[in-house]
This record gives sequence, C-alpha cells and structure tokens, in this order.
Amino acid sequence: MHAIFEYQDFFISYLENQTITKEPKNLYDPITYILGLGGKRMRPVLTLMATEVFNTSYEKALPAAMAVEVFHNFSLVHDDIMDDAPLRRGQVTVHEKWDINTGILSGDAMLILAYQYFEQYEPVVFRDLAKLFSKTALEVCEGQQWDVDFETRTDVTIPEYLKMIEYKTAVLVAAAMKMGAIVAQTTEENANLIYEFGLNLGLAFQLQDDYLDAFGDPETFGKQVGGDIIENKKTYLYLKAMSFSTQEDATQLAALFATQPADTTDKIVAAKLIFNQSGASEATQEAIQEYTFKAFETLEQMNITADKKAILKSFGENLMNRKV
Repeated sequence: MHAIFEYQDFFISYLENQTITKEPKNLYDPITYILGLGGKRMRPVLTLMATEVFNTSYEKALPAAMAVEVFHNFSLVHDDIMDDAPLRRGQVTVHEKWDINTGILSGDAMLILAYQYFEQYEPVVFRDLAKLFSKTALEVCEGQQWDVDFETRTDVTIPEYLKMIEYKTAVLVAAAMKMGAIVAQTTEENANLIYEFGLNLGLAFQLQDDYLDAFGDPETFGKQVGGDIIENKKTYLYLKAMSFSTQEDATQLAALFATQPADTTDKIVAAKLIFNQSGASEATQEAIQEYTFKAFETLEQMNITADKKAILKSFGENLMNRKV
C-alpha cells in the first residue's frame, strides 16, 4: 500500500501522459482544461487504493481510475452549466471560458471517453466494470434531476434529500472503490462491502460539501461560497434549519429561498445566521460524523488485514476533517 499523496502522484502522472488533444480543438481543449484544473482526485485515488487493498498493483487499475475521473469531470461540466456557476476549483468554468454549447458537447464526449478506458481490460473484468459504470452513471443523472426538482419544491424531506445526494454523489465514490475490487478480482462479498464503505463515505463527503459551501473559506474551498444559498438549494443545512427554527425564522428562511436578488450578500449572511442559530450547522456536522462511522463499521466485516483497514479508516477521517 502507498500513501494518499503517492496515489495522487501516480494518477496525475498517468493523466498527464494521456493524449486527449485532437481535432476539433474546441471539442477537446475544454476536456484537457477541466481535467487539468486539479482537485482532490479523490475518486481515482480510491480506485487505486481499493485495488491494492485486495493485493493487486495499483498500476492495473489506472485505466479504471481514469474512467472514473473523466466521468466525474463530465458531470461537473454539465452541473456548472445547470447551476450557472462561474468558478470551479478556483478557476473559470468551462461554459464561461468557452460557451454553453461547447460545454454540453465536450461533456458528452467525456462520457464516451470514460467508457473507452474500460476497453483495456480482459472481457470478464470489462463486463463487470461497464455494468457497474452504466448503473452508476444513470443513478448520477437521477440524482441530478432530483436536485433540480428540489429547487422549486417547498416540501422536500430529509430522507428525500439523503436519497438525492446518495445518487448524485455517493454512488460514484462507492463505484470508484468497487471498481478497484473488480480489477483485483476479489470476492463478491469484499467488493460489495467496499461499495458500502464508499457509499457511506460519499454521503459524509457530500454533507461536508454542503457545510463548506456555506461556511468554507473562499481561499481554500475553490468554489463560490454561498452558491447553494444563491441557487435556493434545499440542502441538509436548510432542511434541518427549517425543522429546528422558530416559526418566525422558518418563515424568513423560506422567503429568502424564494428570491433571486441581484446582490446576494445580505441573503447569504441572513441564511447562515439562521443555520447557526437553529442548530442546523451542528446537526450537519454530527451527520457527517455519523456516516463516516457507518463506513468504518463495514471495514470490520471485510476480509483484509488490520493495517489495510487502518489505512482506509485514516482516509475517511481525513475526509471528515477537510476544509476544501
């Protein structure tokens, strides 16, 4: 096994050796741009790590890890268009740097490119990877649609929200880990358990993202702080605040999330105040911890050595305490 930063270096080296620059340039340049913006590379790292957890070299998993990263960035390009987001990882988004049509088409090409990386595997592994990937890709689309639907609904429940983030975010984290298990050709039980580990870690990760969207440091977060508030997204913070608040504060919060002011500064400040006063901020942090610990519980059932369980646990703890 290697350290997280080593897996990141292995993957970045592999990524930089990929030839994605082709003609027409306006199709492929945005792909090179978004893949080059950096980020945590969490999902491909998980694929490489999971492969070595099950006693197979990370090198065998590099194409699968690349597929995961290309697909993830495809979803970001389209998400940014739908959210009209100006920044991604502290840089201009693809549709702002080029235009919306280019963002749509380059994103489509990325989805196809992601599948092509599975062609480097033998038929049985290819089949299992493609089957998991297709299921996951469709679930991500379903989660994104729920996210869009929730923007105009006033009756979103916490269970509905958790299902939405499970599909939009957590299933890809889970699939990234299970792909490593598939490449390593471990037992079906181990593959399913590491999927569950990744699913709960993915839920914790998204709840942490929701929290950082409101309370993160603009210098380190890399995205526009308060973006979910601006877009009237019914996040876990919002739903908990509506549940915990006084009638007066709940009415004010609902009114804030029904507006689109030109200057959003006051809206963000007012919403964050209610998040804090209601206890929603604290409840969100508790939920992050709860899902992280649920992930740790699945480790105990996995047929791997204690040192490898410790490495996976350390990764989860670092995610829970991240600031970016």
